[in-house]
Amino acid sequence: MSPDKNSVCEKAVFENIFREHSKSIRNFIYMKCGNLSQAEDLTQDAFVKLWKNCAKVSIQKAKSYLFTITKNAFFNEYEHQKVVLKYRGLQRNKVNIEDPEFQLRQKEFQEKLNNAINKLKPKEREVFLLNRIEKKKYREIAELLGIAVKTVEMRMHAALVTMRKEIKNYKI
Repeated sequence: MSPDKNSVCEKAVFENIFREHSKSIRNFIYMKCGNLSQAEDLTQDAFVKLWKNCAKVSIQKAKSYLFTITKNAFFNEYEHQKVVLKYRGLQRNKVNIEDPEFQLRQKEFQEKLNNAINKLKPKEREVFLLNRIEKKKYREIAELLGIAVKTVEMRMHAALVTMRKEIKNYKI
């Protein structure tokens, strides 16, 4: 039995969905996890799941399905990543020609910022990163997550309150 021409199971339809959404999904997850390799793996896994469940997912729901699958997979790995980051210290090898004192202060601030972001509730963190890193508007975030704009506003407010508490008194 051949797949319907308007079905996600149709190769051309699936490839079109991949071309249209793979980059935005990867970027969405990359902003959450900060690890390009992990973001690419999660994105690829989401498309594999879409292919395996293609008969159950309509073309209209494919984008939402992919974002949901990817987001859920990220949250499943999130707790593991918190432990890894805690023990590894998230050292990024960046060459900086600034003086050592500046580098130390910058590193301390980055750690404080990462810790503050990690202390956010998952839903607050998600909204915060989508808005501040991916530059999405509240309306876009609401559509993406399937929630009200007011809910996005409340989560963002709570995230900012937490961030201010965590980072206050820090001087660069």
